[in-house]
Amino acid sequence: MDCVAGGVFTLPPLLASLALQNKKIIYGLLLRTSAETLLEVARNPRHLGAEIGFFSVLHTWNQKLQLHPHVHCVIPAGGLSLDHTRWIRSRPRFFLPIQVLRRVFRGKFVAGLKAAFQREQLHLSGNLALLAQPKIFASWLRPLFRKDWIVYSKPPFGGPEYVLHYLGRYTHRVAISNHRLISFDDSQVTFRWRDSAHNHEQKLMTLSLDEFLRRFLLHLLPKSFVRIRHFGFLASRRRSQLLPLCLTALDSVPAQTETATSTAQNMSPHWFCPQCGGPMVIVERLTAAQIQLRSPPKLSMAAA
Repeated sequence: MDCVAGGVFTLPPLLASLALQNKKIIYGLLLRTSAETLLEVARNPRHLGAEIGFFSVLHTWNQKLQLHPHVHCVIPAGGLSLDHTRWIRSRPRFFLPIQVLRRVFRGKFVAGLKAAFQREQLHLSGNLALLAQPKIFASWLRPLFRKDWIVYSKPPFGGPEYVLHYLGRYTHRVAISNHRLISFDDSQVTFRWRDSAHNHEQKLMTLSLDEFLRRFLLHLLPKSFVRIRHFGFLASRRRSQLLPLCLTALDSVPAQTETATSTAQNMSPHWFCPQCGGPMVIVERLTAAQIQLRSPPKLSMAAA
């Protein structure tokens, strides 16, 4: 459809214990409020002025398998105009303002949390039992407004191969993938994790079997909970109506047609396929370091 942008909405650590006792409510609220935030900010003419569509994937873990609820959103970098007549592209290196997304997301989530408390939908036991008292609950919520919530946005990226790779990483992985498991010896499990605080350095962690299972089971979801959801023009109830309008609008974008035509006219012979004669499209640009990593081994090394 268009190049794709990625976004991540993360709950503050303060809410982790509440989420553990109220998975269905908190995770559902996280998915809903992050989606409402994107839809609302994108509709604002000051930012994009368009109706967007996307899907969201709930993750509840970090690299160490600890509880870390967050939502990954995969979004076409543009949207349908509010009158549904044309496609509006986002800026090349910018989708929606992060500071605005943070404030709106925080406000919507806390408002939803307060509403759930007032409707007595929250389960509060153990070390959270005191929060059942309205004044204590209100006092406990107050620090949430003193810090920015973490909302991360990747710049739009293009190319079908990259998009498929991105989707494969974030849609059907649960807690830990098999290739990260190193060993199981003497009732201990060793696995590989990435340390984002130290340049994503790969490290090993060894846990007792009981602790490994405890961490893994933290990420079991409530029965029938849907962790991948679609919103905007990709929502199931609107998809059949709006997707054809999106495709029609994309086909009629003048800038896209003119650019493709002028590019084809001005391309050197090296930009055409030597087999079929058709124009070649850039899928990915590699740095010198990436080319070296992907290149085949030298003959001398292979012989050795």
